Amino acid sequence: MEERRVIDAEAVDAALAGLGDRNVVQQWADRFSILADPSRLTLLVCIHYAREISVSDLAYAAGMTDTAVSQALRLLRAHGLVTGQRTGRVVRYRLADATIHDLIHQVRPHPGTTRHLP
Repeated sequence: MEERRVIDAEAVDAALAGLGDRNVVQQWADRFSILADPSRLTLLVCIHYAREISVSDLAYAAGMTDTAVSQALRLLRAHGLVTGQRTGRVVRYRLADATIHDLIHQVRPHPGTTRHLP
């Protein structure tokens, strides 16, 4: 094993404590890979601001086909980011993840609110 030199043991300890379980880091990397797709992120932002929205309305708002939206929603559902509620023949989707809700507020504040990049 390669010997490594530590310059500041307190900084290393703080970094390791903050890092925590590496499996959690992997889970977040997986979540971010889902968000990295502009179409999926567009859908999440639209769902967030609509609060609840059907596939066809979501497709219209996002400028996508119903089929593309349905495929993306399957993936978003599988990762626990959205949930659907059926009323008759219509399924309306909403965010299912509070962290994603908060993140959207950081990335895209409510219309009429100005936020400047640091």
